[in-house]
Amino acid sequence: MFQRKLMVVLILILAGLTCLYAADVTGKWNASFDSQVGPQKYVFDLKSEGTKVTGKAISDIGGATATTEITEGVLQGDQISFVENLDYQGMELKIEYKGTVSGDEMKLSRTVAGQEGETFVAKRQK
Repeated sequence: MFQRKLMVVLILILAGLTCLYAADVTGKWNASFDSQVGPQKYVFDLKSEGTKVTGKAISDIGGATATTEITEGVLQGDQISFVENLDYQGMELKIEYKGTVSGDEMKLSRTVAGQEGETFVAKRQK
């Protein structure tokens, strides 16, 4: 019984430390990459509070700009994930991002409407 209680306490402590040492992604992040629809430029304007990530994705796709709210944002340690629900030429696209934060860089991969997409690096604006 004592071992079980000790294990529960240790797990809770580790979970708390993960939140305490989570990367801070608050700020603007720039990214550009080639995709199936041509070159894309993004600014991710993010705010992190504990493990929750919110903000906006500002995209420039072929000269057309759009600003989309970030949803489902989670930050655990150096792992980040969030969703952009983009309206692209009248078509709703769910774009899911997952990646790793290291200082002023985020290495992200994304899926677009369930299809494997691009892998790229976003850099924090200074």
